[in-house]
Amino acid sequence: MKKRWLIVVVVFLLAALAAGAWFATTPPGGGPGVDETVEIVVPAGAGALAIGKQLRTAGLVRYPRFFALAARARGVEGSLKAGRYRVTGGMGWGEILDVIAAGEVVTFPLTVPEGFTIRELAPRVAEATGVDADSVARLAMDSTFVAELGVPGPTLEGYLFPETYRFAEGLAPADVLREMVTRYQAYWTPERRGRLDSLSLDERGLVTLASIVEEEARVADERPIIAGVYTNRLEIGMLLQADPTVQYALGEPRARLLFADIDRVADDPYNTYTHAGLPPGPIASPGASSLDAALYPADVPYLYFVARPDGSHEFTRTNREHVNARNRIRREQGE
Repeated sequence: MKKRWLIVVVVFLLAALAAGAWFATTPPGGGPGVDETVEIVVPAGAGALAIGKQLRTAGLVRYPRFFALAARARGVEGSLKAGRYRVTGGMGWGEILDVIAAGEVVTFPLTVPEGFTIRELAPRVAEATGVDADSVARLAMDSTFVAELGVPGPTLEGYLFPETYRFAEGLAPADVLREMVTRYQAYWTPERRGRLDSLSLDERGLVTLASIVEEEARVADERPIIAGVYTNRLEIGMLLQADPTVQYALGEPRARLLFADIDRVADDPYNTYTHAGLPPGPIASPGASSLDAALYPADVPYLYFVARPDGSHEFTRTNREHVNARNRIRREQGE
């Protein structure tokens, strides 16, 4: 009989505790709706009690101290992570604890378009991290930081891989740039490394060529052909005469490159009209398609190409053919 009464008492106590837990952690009336989203910011070092007080202010729990006890009982009291979180009015305390313990913070997108330069990307990273753009650019060109990340340099130009990333708030510029470089390094599969080893270019040279292809190509299918043209020029020691490299040396875009522009930066090593071979490093961030084009250039007989109004190119073998094609296209444009 005593044993039976003991069982009844234990069951009653457990039920009472469960009811108390439900009452203590059930959002009070007047709080957010079941599907309503609420943002909370957990500061670094905040404990479960402090988080519980924030949740009470947001109308998500009744008693912060019970929330803290629940965190201890679930074994996550020491695992709650700082950051900005989004929760809904319909989430129970267990779900909220799981989200914060897992660090499922709010993230924001940051897109690196193909062909972007450090100069163009720095303002986006600056806006996302709260650091001025000049500081971001200096970091991306810092030789010590470049060496730390294990890219062939001379700066991070060309190694900030084009993609849409998602970052948590509060990240430093170094963390953002490091993630972009990590994505670039993931491009290099064993097969691609093997292909690179079979070429006369090293990694920096390959990325530099790919960056020029990226800036020249407007039609996707032409990337390997453009890479083939420049590869042909490199093999016979012919000047690349790539307009995008001069634009890079100028530091600002030109609708049309003039001889005066070329002369203005004649001494710049990125000027491929006056300096043989590839420039010292990449001039933009090439995407996977341009990198692949540089790895596998088309076997073509061409040495020249000229742009048509629609962005495609006419490819030719001789200078005479090139001049004729250029003059014809200009006539068609009414120039």
